[in-house]
Amino acid sequence: MSNPIYALILAGGSGERFWPLSRRARPKQLLRLIAKETLLEQTVARLDGLVPPERILILTNVDQEVAVRELLPDLPKENIVAEPAKRDTAAAVALGVGWVALRDHAATMIVLPADHVIKDTAAFQKTLTAAAAAAEETGALVTIGVKPTWACPGFGYVEQGKPVRLRNVPAETVHQVVRFREKPNADLAESFLRKGNFRWNAGMFVWSVPSVLSEFNRHTPELASFISQVRAHDNFAKTVKERFADLPKISFDYAIMEKADRVLVVEAAFDWDDVGSWSAVAKYFSNDAEGNAANCEITILDSTNNLVFNPDGTRIALLGVHNLIVVRTADAVLICHRHQAEKIKNLVGKLPEGLQ
Repeated sequence: MSNPIYALILAGGSGERFWPLSRRARPKQLLRLIAKETLLEQTVARLDGLVPPERILILTNVDQEVAVRELLPDLPKENIVAEPAKRDTAAAVALGVGWVALRDHAATMIVLPADHVIKDTAAFQKTLTAAAAAAEETGALVTIGVKPTWACPGFGYVEQGKPVRLRNVPAETVHQVVRFREKPNADLAESFLRKGNFRWNAGMFVWSVPSVLSEFNRHTPELASFISQVRAHDNFAKTVKERFADLPKISFDYAIMEKADRVLVVEAAFDWDDVGSWSAVAKYFSNDAEGNAANCEITILDSTNNLVFNPDGTRIALLGVHNLIVVRTADAVLICHRHQAEKIKNLVGKLPEGLQ
């Protein structure tokens, strides 16, 4: 590839799904859920050898900026930017595009969420390298699709079309995107799985800066104007502070990807897990014969299919309970049914301000 690669890592979030471990100032990507490193640290480390630190931009928010800077002291200070307001992913990506374009208007750019679990770094980099080559050769916007392992109704989907033959990418690696599909109901998700040509939308994108600028100009003039101002002004921080809060609140998928002239999909050759709730982390803990999973020492009697998380290692004892999530922190304890895990975010709003 002839163009340098930059990476935008989206590291915001509200910190609701993993309460009480997560808080507004400490969302999922800042947690040590399944390893000694946080998910954000793992995301940055995964780029080692592909994107140098000086070309990595971390976009977070004011609540989490201090924690992010403490986690990533080796990144240049100006490479960690806090959004001054919550404005969804289209505005976030526009900010990132402006930041990259200010440095290299012809660069190739990768966009990654900060909170996914991916263990095969070599396969991850191989997939992104193929996507970058496809983006550079075709001028298309490229998305990474994950082959579904089950009919999940909680993910968006990408309908994969005909393969695209390219000079620098192996055959059958790149396909046309027929369309994006929103989160389906259970029956529709089953039909997607049966058809075989649907992929989970992992929220990972690759493009050249000129290509994505063209799409912003065509579909979202207000965001395109913001990008132009970010590129043109010497004071990046001042421009962001003055303009960002007034940008439209809209997702990048809806604003750009679903409307773009040409979108391609590269299937992920790596393992991938969104780890979207407490229930999803059970497979990374020790499991006993009764289906109880824990990251600490537990004593069990007549109890099955429970999940226990305790960051300080205090022993937890369970007696006569089933299908529970038990999470203990220094200032709070969560006990809920595993089938209610998706509703934890609704509970957080009812808590005292200091515990949210």
